[in-house]
Amino acid sequence: MTHNLIPKMVAPGVQRSKAKAVNAAETRELYEKRQQIYPKLAKGKFRLAKWIIMILTLSVYYLVPFLRWDRGADLPDQAVLIDFAGRRFYFFFIEIWPQEVYYISGLLILAALALFLASALFGRVWCGYACPQTVWTDLFITVERLFEGDRNARIKLDRSSWSFNKAWRKIAKHAVWLLIGMGTGGAWILYFHDAFDVLRDFFAGEAPLTAYIFFGLLTFTTYTLAGTMREQVCTYMCPWPRIQAAMTDREAVNVIYRTDRGEPRGTHKKGASWEGRGDCISCRQCVAVCPMGIDIRDGAQLECIQCGLCIDACDDIMRKIDRPTGLITYETDDNVDRFTAGEPPRYRFIRGRTLVYAGALVLVASVMLTGLLNRTELELNALRDRNPNFVRLSDGSVRNGYTIKVINKAHETRHLEFVVEGDPRIQVRVLGADANAPRSLMVASDRTQDFIVYLTLPSDAIDEAREPINFRVIDLSTEEFADAASIIVTGFEL
Repeated sequence: MTHNLIPKMVAPGVQRSKAKAVNAAETRELYEKRQQIYPKLAKGKFRLAKWIIMILTLSVYYLVPFLRWDRGADLPDQAVLIDFAGRRFYFFFIEIWPQEVYYISGLLILAALALFLASALFGRVWCGYACPQTVWTDLFITVERLFEGDRNARIKLDRSSWSFNKAWRKIAKHAVWLLIGMGTGGAWILYFHDAFDVLRDFFAGEAPLTAYIFFGLLTFTTYTLAGTMREQVCTYMCPWPRIQAAMTDREAVNVIYRTDRGEPRGTHKKGASWEGRGDCISCRQCVAVCPMGIDIRDGAQLECIQCGLCIDACDDIMRKIDRPTGLITYETDDNVDRFTAGEPPRYRFIRGRTLVYAGALVLVASVMLTGLLNRTELELNALRDRNPNFVRLSDGSVRNGYTIKVINKAHETRHLEFVVEGDPRIQVRVLGADANAPRSLMVASDRTQDFIVYLTLPSDAIDEAREPINFRVIDLSTEEFADAASIIVTGFEL
């Protein structure tokens, strides 16, 4: 039996062929070509909700740049405008300056906390109804259905050989997709320039280069992500499905297949008894309408966006076979276990994680609201010259130089009085000031204006290395004022 210990000799060519076959088999196991999804049109309350939200969100995106808001002369009248040239962000009656970028940060924090809270309460409700990827994909599928028909018609068309009928439908669909993409890119640039002006300049070839660049980028991404990639964006590109696992728990309301009612599943003939079996008749209509192409009966899945279309499809079938609706429904995992045990459902919307998210949301919102309510229209900043740090004059006095920045957020010119609070012996000189009014400053409306100020401290007043001072500007007509603390460096040594 020793011959079994002798290695079997194989020709090198055969060995290489077998190795290639094994590698090919492993490749097929590790990678599967994307299966095209053909979602069927669902009809029901959740589909209606998606129609309404889609119309509202798209209307906001495309139409808001055309809304006007009167801010007075020489100021933009576009209600929502990110004005990089003027270094302002306008949102109706709110005007955000560059140094107030913390308001933008606050809005982003509020949006994140609201998303966390919504996920803790209702799962991926954002993904299913209001996410831009969902909204534009829904729009693109509607266009596709318009030209190619519903699910079965689209499958049949794709499997058929090329013909005039197939060609014109495909070309028309992609042409409309491209127009929607162009509209999306075009609307985006309207938020950064006056909508009417940039539209005129855009078609005349006189718009800024950045407008054409971002128009192209948004056109390309909209056409690609909503038209060709669709569910792959949610599954592979978006991080939120993975983050959501930390935001939710078994008491969050999600789209769930009620195994306590549906199992054991199987086909059912009309008039047959329902004893000893579940309500699910394996019609797979929940799969047919799913834009992600998943089977909700397999349980919680990364790909599920909780849109509720499977609920509409299942409820329609349940009504046809005279069974109670809600086999697929918005429910909690905890309640499914309760149903299985014969216990009544329990909903706990107030629990640890929701209190934390809601509390943080209220806190941040309160801080921002307080800041907005107490927001002043007059600000003052003082920057002391450091090169040189100070100048010692021939009479022994010390001079410090400062750049004073006065920010006038009001829409009218301000006439301000400039005051230096500190040692009364300090001599003040404002470069360019009127000799008849050396402490009077004029700042134009909606502007930041710099003034060069020199403070001189006499030699007999120098007794410290540095002297604290306070700059103040006062609007005598409104009594509004702004302060900025600083110091005078004397070079005094003990």
